[in-house]
Amino acid sequence: MKCLIVLLSFARLVAIAQTAQNPVIKSAGTVHDIPYATVAPDPSLSYNIVIDITSGPHNPGQMNPSLERVARLINLHVVGGVPLENLHIVLAVHSASAVAVINNEAYQNRFKMDNPNLNLIAELKQAGVKIAACGQTLIMRGIDPMQLAPGVEVATSMITTFTTYQLKGYASMKF
Repeated sequence: MKCLIVLLSFARLVAIAQTAQNPVIKSAGTVHDIPYATVAPDPSLSYNIVIDITSGPHNPGQMNPSLERVARLINLHVVGGVPLENLHIVLAVHSASAVAVINNEAYQNRFKMDNPNLNLIAELKQAGVKIAACGQTLIMRGIDPMQLAPGVEVATSMITTFTTYQLKGYASMKF
């Protein structure tokens, strides 16, 4: 009997954790609520995070996996009880990831297909994420700043963006 109770309890917990959610970013970053977690986000904290976004997908027809991880980060914190207004996220986009944040016309000119990242970029912006493309990368990769997706800003560099936000107390991550 005890074994059956333990098994049913475990099955209940697994079933609860199986419910996929996209509370803020709907197009990416699906997460699962883990109500029995003993290590979880603190809803009373303000999360200031600067993220080094450097890599791109293997195929230009795929969404940038680093941007998807940002969506997951947001959704995880919100599922964990953190109010969206307590998330302050800055993306320092550079290197191979820079093409992910160009507008559709520029993407079509480069890859002969639509930019699969634009809906996600719009959702991230709507959620309050600051997206800063490295000006040094733009020059090195031949990207005109006028070709950036709406809302994407130009930074002097990834390095200066990263150091500036770290000195402002932002936690750093690399995706």
